[in-house]
Amino acid sequence: MRSGLECGVRWCLPGREILFPRRPLVMGIVNVNDDSFSGDGTLDISAALEQARRQSEEGADIIDVGAESARTNRAAIAVEEEVRRFRAFLEAWPEALTGAVPRDEAQVWPPVLAANTWRPEVVEKVLPLGVEFLNDMGGLPDERNARLCAEVGASLLIMHSVGEPKVPHFHQQWGDVMGAMEAFFEEKVAMATAAGLPKEALVLDPGIDFAKQRDDNLRVFREMERLQRFEVPLLVPVSRKTVIGEVLGIAEPKERDAGTVACIAAAVRRGAGILRVHDVRAAWQAVKMLAALG
Repeated sequence: MRSGLECGVRWCLPGREILFPRRPLVMGIVNVNDDSFSGDGTLDISAALEQARRQSEEGADIIDVGAESARTNRAAIAVEEEVRRFRAFLEAWPEALTGAVPRDEAQVWPPVLAANTWRPEVVEKVLPLGVEFLNDMGGLPDERNARLCAEVGASLLIMHSVGEPKVPHFHQQWGDVMGAMEAFFEEKVAMATAAGLPKEALVLDPGIDFAKQRDDNLRVFREMERLQRFEVPLLVPVSRKTVIGEVLGIAEPKERDAGTVACIAAAVRRGAGILRVHDVRAAWQAVKMLAALG
């Protein structure tokens, strides 16, 4: 089984770079909110910092901090409130990580610090607070977030979707979801590089569950290897997704972790370089075992 990208790819971050192929990276999810779909969010900054430290010691190569739920049945919080939550976590993070140690020699250390947000008004305030990687679920409707990342040297994730985040797109139909995705990424990569970001600072996300139906998501998993043509790392948000619940008949997201591990294996086999998960311990065990199996 392949481990990460087959081609030689550099992922450039502020002051460091990560080279692929290598063991896939594990991205741990930390929700500084009280309405996460998986029920693991918290507004207690001390609890969020402890969760992030624990994930780091469990093997997380990236800590992905979000201050607002992506759920479409919740209104967006105020920009000021989102910034306040981010600031409280990000300013305390370096001290919270003091004394923590990596799980093994292959782990990226210190973990890459990512911010999961999409509104430029928030991005502008958050990036200077030590953020290396913008996990933008907005689909890059214009160049603003790419330009903001270029100004500080941060990496940018481009996620495939349609329409504005926080708005349900349950009835989106795709004649050819993979063909549409490839065309989408062609356009957005060109937009980001025109805004000043080097291609080596980009990451692509196929947007599992975003504006996609069950069969669309399953096809993306089967054919995501096609996205290696862009020669940038591919991040796959596999954790506890709705499509897993639909296939397995499991309504409660926290009960979908076994299905998540199956999706990790499928994604790694097809070239994923980064796996975004809630259960870091299980994901680290999965990717390390997959790498050992070859």
